Amino acid sequence: MTHSKNTHSTEASSKNIKPGGKSAPVEAPNFLKQIIEKDIATGKHGGQVITRFPPEPNGYLHIGHAKAICLNFGLAEEFKGRCHLRFDDTNPEVEEIEYIESIKADVKWLGFDWGTHLYYASDYFEQIYSWAQDLIRQGKAYVCSLNEEELREYRGDFTHSGKNSPYRDRSVEENLDLFARMRAGEFYEGAHTLRAKIDMASPNMNMRDPLLYRIRKTHHHRTGDKWVIYPMYDFAHPLSDAIEQITHSICTLEFQDHRPFYDWSIENCTVPAHPHQYEFARLNMTYLVMSKRKLLQLVKENFVSGWNDPRLPTISGLRRRGITSSAIKKFAHRIGVAKAESLIDYEILEACVREDLDDSAHRAMAVIRPLKVVIENLPENHREELHPSVHPKKEELGKRAIHFTKTLYIEASDFMETPDADFFRLKPGGEVRLRNAYVIKCEKVIKDTSGQVTELRCTYDPITLGGKPPADGRKIKGIIHWVSAETCVNAEVRLYGRLFKVADPDNVPEGQDFKQNLNPNSLEVIKNAKLESSLASATLEHRYQFERVGYFCLDNVDSKPGAHVFNMVVDLK
Repeated sequence: MTHSKNTHSTEASSKNIKPGGKSAPVEAPNFLKQIIEKDIATGKHGGQVITRFPPEPNGYLHIGHAKAICLNFGLAEEFKGRCHLRFDDTNPEVEEIEYIESIKADVKWLGFDWGTHLYYASDYFEQIYSWAQDLIRQGKAYVCSLNEEELREYRGDFTHSGKNSPYRDRSVEENLDLFARMRAGEFYEGAHTLRAKIDMASPNMNMRDPLLYRIRKTHHHRTGDKWVIYPMYDFAHPLSDAIEQITHSICTLEFQDHRPFYDWSIENCTVPAHPHQYEFARLNMTYLVMSKRKLLQLVKENFVSGWNDPRLPTISGLRRRGITSSAIKKFAHRIGVAKAESLIDYEILEACVREDLDDSAHRAMAVIRPLKVVIENLPENHREELHPSVHPKKEELGKRAIHFTKTLYIEASDFMETPDADFFRLKPGGEVRLRNAYVIKCEKVIKDTSGQVTELRCTYDPITLGGKPPADGRKIKGIIHWVSAETCVNAEVRLYGRLFKVADPDNVPEGQDFKQNLNPNSLEVIKNAKLESSLASATLEHRYQFERVGYFCLDNVDSKPGAHVFNMVVDLK
């Protein structure tokens, strides 16, 4: 299911996907793949394919970046080319080593390798500065002394043309001198900028004498205090692509209006290659926000526990939640690459996760909200070891050991004292089959002084092990899960819902805050869950299907030996 943001087109893959179930194994259209195939056929770029993933190290990556990673590295792999990892680190005020290391870890976790091709825009600062000097010599750049407020005023808007800066006609010599003195640190921040001399009447705001350099007396994580002027992202980015001789510069649709300046920068500098920019629709998903600024707000204002909160769409959050890299790659492949914006249903990601985990997750039983059951016709010390499969379709994974004992726990919701007609689980005088074990019958209901059911007294039918029917042949419709009260593992279980309570949380009336759409019930923590004994040896590497509940994994931050914390990856529906 997609919700179109563009009436002309939606993500082409939507017709192949059933959000609530398994997705059809149909490859979604990818217009970039078609472009590359044509380029190779015509010998363009000498048949080479060189892409790059160029994040700014100013935050943690999210699932939209994961799509871009899969796209750039995936295309390079498919066409036997290479993909560079380049950090466009041109704004030291918001960039941190922490972000760089997290981005590298995310790319590796997704299964991609840049090999020896790790680069930084800061590697090219000297060359970019030299090209900026060349633009001044050509009369195509000038030092402007308007302050920030004046720059906005002179730039105009979408209905009014801009005005030429009064400093636009400075001589080449004066501009070179001022630019050199800017680099030397002679001026305060905001005193001057270097601007391209293009067209202040252009209908494209990005071509109205855009900034090339600004003064920032900020320590840089790689260059230290060597530079006090930094190139603007829109200037450094195309020149970095050219230096690396990128053949297919792939970015998201919001950079479409920046492409004329991308081309201008390359055409007016003596670069070794002339890359072409191609835009695709960024990933937008229901019940999520993708803006780094908004994600930062949620983290800084403690609406979530951090960048790796399992409710966030950050790659580190998805990883902590237990979503696998293979599921994310399957999702990225399935939704395809389109040219028009659309809103992808979160259920499509969930369907990919279920499909991936159904094949790999170990099975186990877990009682999230326990209700005590005592089997009256068993002796006190009875402990019977049963051996169900680790996975019903993978005999090679072997068996697991569980214990049938006198005292058990079942899910509280699997008992109803006054049931509806279509309730086929446990009820007074009723029978139900315990999964992988016996049929039991509820003989007595124990309540506390408030009338709350606290315990069930039951009997079991010893001939019904292994799915055998009772002696009289009566049919038992209900099957429920359970654990032994004597050998179970106590655990904390975290159940996750949607982070936002509306499908499009960004869509709020003017003057209102997107955070008003946060779902107050997006996390439920169960402290006294009871898990079957085999989960005592659960590992971070595995995912587990808690039968009849959902898919779970150990939390990679809070779970410790002897203190299990499980996150719900996705439910079973």
